[in-house]
Amino acid sequence: MDNSKLKTRLFALVDCNNFYASCERVFNPNLRNKPIVVLSNNDGIIIARSQEAKELGIQMGAPLFKTQAHIDKHNVYVFSSNFTLYGDMSNRVMRILHRFSPEVEIYSIDEAFLSLINLKLDTSTRYCTHIRETVRQWTGIPISIGIAPTKTLAKAANKLAKKIPELNGILDLTDHPKINELLNQLSVSDIWGIGRKYAKFLQSHNIHTAMQLKNASDKWIQKHMTISGLRTIWELRGISCINLEDDTQPRKGILSSRSFSHPVETLNELKESVAKHTTIAAEKLRSQNSSAAQISVFITTNRFNNSPQYSNSATVSLSEATDYTPKLIEYSHKALEKIFKPGYLYKKAGVMIPQTIPSDSTQKNLLTPCSENTYHTNKKIMETIDRLNLRWGRATIKTAAEGIKQEWKTKMEKRTPRYTTRWDEIPIAKC
Repeated sequence: MDNSKLKTRLFALVDCNNFYASCERVFNPNLRNKPIVVLSNNDGIIIARSQEAKELGIQMGAPLFKTQAHIDKHNVYVFSSNFTLYGDMSNRVMRILHRFSPEVEIYSIDEAFLSLINLKLDTSTRYCTHIRETVRQWTGIPISIGIAPTKTLAKAANKLAKKIPELNGILDLTDHPKINELLNQLSVSDIWGIGRKYAKFLQSHNIHTAMQLKNASDKWIQKHMTISGLRTIWELRGISCINLEDDTQPRKGILSSRSFSHPVETLNELKESVAKHTTIAAEKLRSQNSSAAQISVFITTNRFNNSPQYSNSATVSLSEATDYTPKLIEYSHKALEKIFKPGYLYKKAGVMIPQTIPSDSTQKNLLTPCSENTYHTNKKIMETIDRLNLRWGRATIKTAAEGIKQEWKTKMEKRTPRYTTRWDEIPIAKC
């Protein structure tokens, strides 16, 4: 029997190439083949680079002011992060991927695992080529795809597909005749599940490549890297140990925080910021049908300047778990008032829901009961606001507690328009 005709289950790891830079290029074709960097909140740190910027030696995480001369010398295009645009483009890519597989695990904003079921082994590359071409045609985003019988090998295949130009962005390691040679080209630090600490440890024991890790002793790996390390080398050998995870699982904790565009001194400004982050956290709660019984608030000064330093956090418990934004803001302000100290220049504030609770199993408070009418009215108000903000853009409707001017708001001086989610920023074609 021709084994190439047998059907099996494979994993595909789809990764959007240089995603943030690619999103910018979709709406500005003049940026193609040009070096691009994208900055963090407040335009301080480089968080994304195009391939051309990487080849110029620009480092991830480098402060902009330290690389400004190098950027100017090589005419590098610099953009503020445009997470509204990137998030929407990511959603478009992921919706396309769901057309090609019944099982999709969204791993990050620009990566997803697909389960390829009932494909003949000799058709997997052709099928993934069709996926790649469809994503490029429908969104303008280039992707690379690694295919393998395990998730770890699929990750490795994706990295190799990017490193070897003649592969055209797709590599299937299933029954590949040169799999050992290919794994020998991949550093052990590039293997999924091998962090910096373990990579350094393995290299100190003369294990430098994925191939060498694959051939390591099971007993030695389990002793020094526990069962998770053993699972990794089994996956490198083609034995599937890690299944796809359901990306609809609710988050166990929620965090929202941002640095300020300038130092903040007053309690009122901090309250506006905390209300904003609480609103975002509440939206995330409702999107996964969860509630919060506790809420934490933290504030901190800028540790990089010479002004007096202060950092603190507080957690308060709600009388009854809820996803109702005004109630959550009320409690987050109580937490903020506990830790605020005048006389400091605050750089950042944030809100965290340490533990989410399914909304349909929350415990009601017998001492301060909320009537059914009030509960359903609040629920309808939140549903309506969420629906309007989803359609017309976040913060189209917001609470007064978030403020109007929001002068503390994050600096984004080089942000491009939010082309796909704002009517007033939609691209204009001139003929």
